[in-house]
Amino acid sequence: MTTGAPTSPYTARPRRSRLRRYLPLGVAAWLVLEIWLLTLVAGAAGGLAVFLLLVAGLVAGSAVIKRAGRRAFQSLNEALRRGGSPERGGNGLMMLGGLLLMIPGVLSDAAGLLLLLPPVQRAVRRYTENALDKRLRTAAPGSLRDAFQQVRIHRPDGKVVPGEVIREDRPGPGERQRPPLTW
Repeated sequence: MTTGAPTSPYTARPRRSRLRRYLPLGVAAWLVLEIWLLTLVAGAAGGLAVFLLLVAGLVAGSAVIKRAGRRAFQSLNEALRRGGSPERGGNGLMMLGGLLLMIPGVLSDAAGLLLLLPPVQRAVRRYTENALDKRLRTAAPGSLRDAFQQVRIHRPDGKVVPGEVIREDRPGPGERQRPPLTW
């Protein structure tokens, strides 16, 4: 005889992260602020000025993204010729700045222009690297930290089998051996 209803171990919902909880609220507030700022600019300078501002942001953002992409591609080509790894540049942050310029709005344009400044890029890069390093140091086994060290095989019955993949390529009879791919 039991004294109460049996409880399932799955009744407790997992806790949502702060990012998943507040991101939709932050995006909604950002959109409302962008629309409010555009109406203020339209009231002060007129509708044509706002339209020209949005078109200028689109053109400038696309030019920045094109330039950053070209620089990243050239850096990759030079690194492949040298046989090393590409230089760490601000191409990713420049592309993000260009994307923010392309998004209609005054606030996103200001953030995009700030990301084009080298001191701001260095500060954002340093902050991001430190935060990512801290997160990876405190990560539990089986998470992102461990992703490149484990291989998991999913069997048809749903069980997960941890394992290691070892591949030995030997040419068959009549085949010629191919050199390994190196970058």
